[in-house]
Parts: sequence; structure tokens; C-alpha cells
Amino acid sequence: MTDTAVTGNNFLRTIIKEDIASGRLSGELVTRFPPEPNGFLHIGHAKSICLNFGLAEQFGGRCHLRFDDTNPAKEEQAYIDAIQEDIRWLGYEWSGPIRYASDYFDTLFEYALHLISTGNAYVCDLSADEAREYRGTLTEPGRNSPYRERSPEENLALFTAMRDGECDEGSRVLRAKIDMAAPNINLRDPIIYRIRKVSHHQTGDKWCIYPNYDFTHGQSDALEGITHSICTLEFEDHRPLYEWFLVNLPVPAQPKQYEFARLNINYTVTSKRKLKMLVDENVVDGWDDPRMPTIAGMRRRGYTAAALRNFCDMVGVARSEGVVDMAMLEHAIRDDLDKNAPRAMCVMDPLKLVISNYPEDKIESLLAPGHPNRDDLGERTLPFSREVYIERDDFREEANKKFKRLVLGKKVRLRSAYVLQAESVVKDAEGNITEVHCSYDDGTLGEDPADGVKPKGVIHWVSASHGKQAVVRLYDRLFTHEAPDRGGEEFLDHVNPSSLTVLNNCWIEPGLADAVPETCFQFERTGYFVADRHEHRSEKPVFNRAIALRDTWGKAGE
Repeated sequence: MTDTAVTGNNFLRTIIKEDIASGRLSGELVTRFPPEPNGFLHIGHAKSICLNFGLAEQFGGRCHLRFDDTNPAKEEQAYIDAIQEDIRWLGYEWSGPIRYASDYFDTLFEYALHLISTGNAYVCDLSADEAREYRGTLTEPGRNSPYRERSPEENLALFTAMRDGECDEGSRVLRAKIDMAAPNINLRDPIIYRIRKVSHHQTGDKWCIYPNYDFTHGQSDALEGITHSICTLEFEDHRPLYEWFLVNLPVPAQPKQYEFARLNINYTVTSKRKLKMLVDENVVDGWDDPRMPTIAGMRRRGYTAAALRNFCDMVGVARSEGVVDMAMLEHAIRDDLDKNAPRAMCVMDPLKLVISNYPEDKIESLLAPGHPNRDDLGERTLPFSREVYIERDDFREEANKKFKRLVLGKKVRLRSAYVLQAESVVKDAEGNITEVHCSYDDGTLGEDPADGVKPKGVIHWVSASHGKQAVVRLYDRLFTHEAPDRGGEEFLDHVNPSSLTVLNNCWIEPGLADAVPETCFQFERTGYFVADRHEHRSEKPVFNRAIALRDTWGKAGE
């Protein structure tokens, strides 16, 4: 299906090959992607999606989408819908129906009863503060709860009362009975059920107790026949608990958990809590703000699915944590858009040129390539008239030889059009230039001037009579610091005040006025832009800058 789905060798692919060769994997490979529906997916999730779906594709298996919906207080249908859309946009389709951890709540409840009846779980009345005190530390063992030795009969009665809504939230929990002296804190009688009197988006008011992730994870994998449960490294210390549940419960399969390093990128935060803070405090305009590292935000900014898949392939899959330079992601975006984005012209800070010797009523239809290296993108038509707009920065009354644009008394070529020479300027009462008057060389359409004086450079332009007005949003990195949340610092202190500049008086070539939403273009000499997916019905078309033509951040650090 996809052309760049984590194709290189990595330790997980090696494990799968060995499992096939040894016969441990005798049937098909089954992976899963299990997001929590409590926020939008971000760039780190994109890596996990590419990995899980990509491995299933490579080995002819299947990948499930299963929502880990064990905390209804923080979950919303809007997140569920957005996650599905993100996965499909990246180019993947899950096997079978959408699955939910809540699909297994009845079975998980029976599993909890099994643990109680076999003496492997108990109802505990310790408060949260007391439980933390009893738990111990990394260097000191924990202490047994005074409720640890309740009989199976008492625990069954109490757990049933919890299920029936007879207990207050926070008054009781169900804990696995493992080892309070275990060096791995995750094995110190972990909580497996809590009381939460909250309606669930899938099960309604059927339940007022909900299993936690560690109890749900492995059993859901087993019920679905997952063969390789692939997680990020923070779950490595949870693997013994994952395996303990599988050994002590009558599950139909024994999946294996494997961990890989999560994707960390500089100049970025990916904590859902912090991303939600950016949204809630109006630092950004929603989860899909083009400055956000969410998949929806990157999509709206003009990043392509192919570029994100390529980036995940470039990063690779490792067992050790590291930080990827944002420049690698930006390179993947530029590389894809350079090859595939049609060219167009947009003037963002317009200055009017009046071509004095061009007929006032004449309009020419000039042709320009859709892409310099892509014949399949055809040609586009550019209306040329007596008055055109150029960038204000592309003109100076006087300049040294390094300035390769328009100067009084000098020649320049308009892109895909004529050579012209600036002759005079018109200024307002404050001395600001409002017009530049020029003359053009009639025989220079695709040819050098007959007098042999070559133009100093090439600049872009838009017809003043036929161009269309547009809004252009110049997006930049959201943070100025490469590690905005390092060492517990307040990450909001590092928000880039120049992460968004809105230009309301831009002029675009007329063919862009009806650009299909999410279509990307290279605005010549400026950068890569996308027609906004939300604003295409506004009074003026809106284009978001995906990325500049060159890495200005890298140059700034030199």
C-alpha cells in the first residue's frame, strides 16, 4: 500500500524473521496500534503507526486499531474521529472493525474475578496518600496493605459492591497481589480497577469501575490474537507485569511485548498534557493549528503523508533514546515538495510596477511550466498586463552589485515574461515609494535583450488587473529553544513570538484562487505553501506556509 513504510532492517524486523524461522510465529503476524482517545495524535504516534502498520504490510500480516478507552473522564468522540482520519491520511487501513478496550470490559471483569478467586487480587481501602506511603521507593521495599489478607469471599463481595455502585470514588480499588518487596515497583501490588462514576462514550452507564491500562493491555492483546505487541521504551519496566497477568489468567494466547525508542524531536513538545495546555491557554488555535506537532496540525500546515512516512523511515527504529534534529523532518518535507509541488507566484508585500511603453488595454496570456522537472504537471497561464505587482524588497533606487533584482536604471527579468528597466518612482507625502515606472523590451519573451545587456536577475510578479488577493500565513517553529521543556523548565516561556505572521494584502496568480484545499505549491523564490483546508470558503483564499525554501534556522546558528 505505502511506498515508504519503515522498509529498512531494524531489530524488530529481525525478531519477526527469527520468530518465523523458529516456528514461534506459525500463523500470520498481528500487530496493533492502541491510542488513548484523550487528544490528537502527534509526530511520535506517526512513527508508531508507520512501524506497526508497516511491519504488518511487510510480513503479509494485519494491524488492528484498538482504542485504549479505560479513562472515560478524559476521552471524547472527537478524538476518536480525528485519530481514524489521521491514520487513513497517513496511508494506512486497519484490519477488521475498529476495536476498543471497552469491548472487553465484561471479559476483563471476569478475569478480575478469577484473580480474586485464586488469591491473586484483593480489594484495598488505603487512600491514595496512604498507598503511596506503603508503596516504598526505588531503594526501599514497600509494605503490605493491611487489607492484603482479606479472604477471596470478602474480596468478591467487596468487588461486586464496587461494580454495583455501592462504594464512593476513591474509597476502594482492586489490586493484584504480587510482591510489595519487588525491585520493580510496577509489581508492588498494582491497582487494576478503580471506581469512576463517569459515563463512558462506548458503554454508557453500564460500568462505574474501570480497569487500568496495565491490566487491559496484555489481555486485550491476547483476546485479539496479537502476536507482537510493540510499545515505546517507557513500557519496558511494565513488561514483567504484562507477562504476570498473562501467566495468571486463562487467556487464549500469549502475545509478546517489545519496546522501541520513542521519537523525540528538538524544538518540540509531545506531551499530551502540554499540547492540551497550548490549546486550552490559546497559545495556538486548536489541536490542528499548523504550528502543533500533531498529525492534524502538520497536515494543515502542508506537510505531506509521504514526507512523514519518509521521515519515519529516515529516523529508523532503535532501542536507545535520542533526539532527532528538526532539520531532518524539514529536509523530508522540502525534498517531497520540491519534487511534487506545482510552481506558482505570490507577491506578499506588493509594490506596483507601471510598464509605461506597454499598451494600456493589452492583456497577454503567457505560459509557464507547472514544474521545471515534471512535464506531467503541464503548463499554467499567466495574464500579463501594463501594471503588475512585485515584492517591495525586490526594488531599490540604488544598490551595490550584489543586489540581483530591480534597481533604477538597471534591467531585470520578470519570471516567464519580459525584461524590463526601472526608470522612475512615484512617492507619497511621507516619501514612501508607491509605484515604479518601467519600460519593457518587447523582443525578450524567452530571449535576451537585443542590446546585449543581460538582466541582473529574475523576480516574480502578478498582474495587477488579473491577480487575486489572498491571505498568507507564515508559520515558523513554535519554540525558540531546542529543548523547551528540559529539566522541568516552564516550556511556555520558550514560545516563539514570531511563530505566526499573517499577511492580508497578498496577490496571487489567478489560477491559485480556486486551489483545492490541501494542495501544496512552491511559491517561487519564497517557500512551500498549502491551500488551507478550513478557510477555502472565506472571502479571500488562505495559504499556509509549510516551510521556507532554505533552512534559515540552521544559518542562524552558524
